[in-house]
Amino acid sequence: MGNIFKKIIMFKKDNTIAIVGASNNKEKYGYKVLEDLHNADFKVIPINPKEKEILNLKVFSNLSSVKDKIDSVVFVTKPEVTLKVLEEVKELGIKDVWMQPGAESGEAIEYCSKNGINCVNNTCIMIEKGNLI
Repeated sequence: MGNIFKKIIMFKKDNTIAIVGASNNKEKYGYKVLEDLHNADFKVIPINPKEKEILNLKVFSNLSSVKDKIDSVVFVTKPEVTLKVLEEVKELGIKDVWMQPGAESGEAIEYCSKNGINCVNNTCIMIEKGNLI
């Protein structure tokens, strides 16, 4: 399956997307990605153990605390955080992740491959969102 086609299937607008590393700091990509996808009418859930609310959205401390079904996860975190949270992704049976530039590592990508998690990396979701549906 081509990479663009895979991205379209993984990140449809009617899916619920958790943004791990969401931030209230407007200078950080955790804020910029959340705002960009939220303004483009994607269903987003911010994840950050240090925040309570971002863009008038309730923030959850981790993926497990979200009651709704999460279809996919976007990582805007340090690589070591990405790798740790991928264990939770696996436990919850989430199959699709997007690692923003800087959030990925060879180890995290390999973890996805070994555990049946579809992974998009090396590209920015804010740039690619026009190719999503």
